[in-house]
Amino acid sequence: MIIGLTGKNASGKGVTAEYLKQKGFVYFSLSDELREEAKERGIEPIRENLIKLGNELREKFGPGYLASRINKKIAESNDENFVVDSIRSPGEIYELRKNSNFMLLGIDAPVELRFDRAVSRGRHGDAKTLHEFIEMEERENFNKSSNQQLDRCLQMADRIVSNDGHLDRLHERIDSLVSGEKEDE
Repeated sequence: MIIGLTGKNASGKGVTAEYLKQKGFVYFSLSDELREEAKERGIEPIRENLIKLGNELREKFGPGYLASRINKKIAESNDENFVVDSIRSPGEIYELRKNSNFMLLGIDAPVELRFDRAVSRGRHGDAKTLHEFIEMEERENFNKSSNQQLDRCLQMADRIVSNDGHLDRLHERIDSLVSGEKEDE
């Protein structure tokens, strides 16, 4: 099984990925692919630079480029269960859907809660006010195939998982999806 994770900033993708790793899933991240590329190019790996680099790579090599790098790693692995974090463009989803056992989860949370989480993480380059946070999200969500398209990715999700702040409930939702149960969100 390959579970892909998409969602807006601080929605809980990382927490979900960490939980799946604890359940034995092998972890891959499209953001890590970008950070690796940024390091090779001597680019500071802050959010704004990574977004720009990702857009550049998708423009040059195609919208599914980063996911194709992950698909190659999955194909070379002897493991069965994988989690792919940080999916931000439909091209990446199309590439990952080449795997018959791929399921895309959209992780969602209210904007105020996501802002509070982002502030508490204290990452360099993150917004300092809710207004700035919302503006950054709007700038990041384009309709060009080489850019991030988080709203479109969420629309393409096989399931939307609400991460309203209760970790135990999030884990229950993930467990039911991994086991194949259907649950109303």
